[in-house]
Amino acid sequence: MNTLPADVAAFAEPRAPEYGWGLRVVALDDLINDGSHPELGEGAVLAPQGAVGEIVNIGHSTETNEPIYLVEFGRRVVGCFEEEIAPAPAGLLPEDDGPSAHEAPPAGALPQP
Repeated sequence: MNTLPADVAAFAEPRAPEYGWGLRVVALDDLINDGSHPELGEGAVLAPQGAVGEIVNIGHSTETNEPIYLVEFGRRVVGCFEEEIAPAPAGLLPEDDGPSAHEAPPAGALPQP
C-alpha cells in the first residue's frame, strides 16, 4: 500500500503562466490594495481600470498554485492574477507619471538648483 504523507500527496505542480515577462498588459478592473502593499492603505486603488503596465516578474501562489504576475504600473509594482490583466492592444502607450530619479532629463533641459 502506498502511504505518502498528506503534504506530499496534496502537492500539485504550479500552473504554467499564460503571459511572459516584458508583456505590456492592461488592468481589467481597479486593482485594490488588500493590505499587502505597504505604500498605500488597505482599500486604496493601486492601479485604475485601463492602466497600462509591464510584467516584470512571475511567481505563483503557494495556496492555489496559480501564476502571480508582478506588473509595473508607472512606478508601482502590483501583484496580479491572470483574471485581473489582459495583453495591451498594439500601440497603447504605458502610463507615465513623470521621470523617475534614475532617468536622465530631456536633451536641452537645464539642471534644477
